[in-house]
Amino acid sequence: MKTAITALVGIEHPIVQTGMGWVAGPRLVSATAEAGGLGILASATMTLDELEAAIKETRGRTTRPFGVNLRADASDAAQRVDLLIRENVRVASFALAPSRELIARLKDHGIVVIPSVGAARHAEKVAAWGADAVIVQGGEGGGHTGGVATTLLLPSVLDAVDIPVVAAGGFFDGRGLAAALAYGAAGIAMGTRFLLTRESTVPDAVKRLYLEHGLNGTVVTRKVDGLPHRVLRTSLVDALEGAGPVSGFARAAHNAVRFRRLTGLSWRSLARDGLSLQRSGDRTWSQVLMAANTPMLLRAGLVDGDTDAGVLASGQVVGLLEDLPAVGELIEAVTADAARILHRLGNL
Repeated sequence: MKTAITALVGIEHPIVQTGMGWVAGPRLVSATAEAGGLGILASATMTLDELEAAIKETRGRTTRPFGVNLRADASDAAQRVDLLIRENVRVASFALAPSRELIARLKDHGIVVIPSVGAARHAEKVAAWGADAVIVQGGEGGGHTGGVATTLLLPSVLDAVDIPVVAAGGFFDGRGLAAALAYGAAGIAMGTRFLLTRESTVPDAVKRLYLEHGLNGTVVTRKVDGLPHRVLRTSLVDALEGAGPVSGFARAAHNAVRFRRLTGLSWRSLARDGLSLQRSGDRTWSQVLMAANTPMLLRAGLVDGDTDAGVLASGQVVGLLEDLPAVGELIEAVTADAARILHRLGNL
């Protein structure tokens, strides 16, 4: 199944595994690459040295193309870009829009730049700056998300830009891939579906908890880090929703200390990252102060398996998932089902 995104990146199937923090490591990314999709390493929760080690481990597991998700606002973003260039990584993806200069530097070295966007105007901006493609996530998606459904957001972005568009938010099977291609997208990106595979390093008990949730089993909350965040409904999330701002800031301060110890970052680096977030206009000071909650609360649930102390990012699609396939089985089933659907539609 060849589309604009498979030709651009050099993959077999128009399926992207998103860069989920604490989840998208070398094992999952390499499995996706070996199955013919585009796996993306999540680097926001890694130090620069850890990212270098993860890239080398991934390359040791596969010779196929893969990507790395970067924080454009990180204080060491330039060094991370240099690392991708040295290691000849195929794709750089971004959760926040990278600068025109970062895009140009990556493209000058043959790296494909694919930012994630949540609005048509954001897609227009990065396309004008030279982005090669965009991933557009509708409100059904997990983690940080917007309020517009994929069925409306996707066509608005497709109408706004002439670069390949990958659809995310609510996709999990061949019907979704066929529908996205019918809209005009070049492929789909999935997070929760890949989180719930055998190669995902999320603890098995946590995976089983995900599978117990129905279509109403997620909630969008601002109590994690001040931004809309779609997560599983748990007792901790209910407690966060009922907490006041004072306790929220106290928890964030505590998590900032824990995050600094875990990553080895200096207080100066953390402060510089916070100032960058605030000056970019993406977050208020209140949201900047709460930002440390995200990596630590997600780590507690997705790495340590402590669902009483952690939050679990999840798309609404979790309510339709019932199994834990191998990544290769998943990609084969999605593409085969999509091909059958498209063939049937072509005969109408």
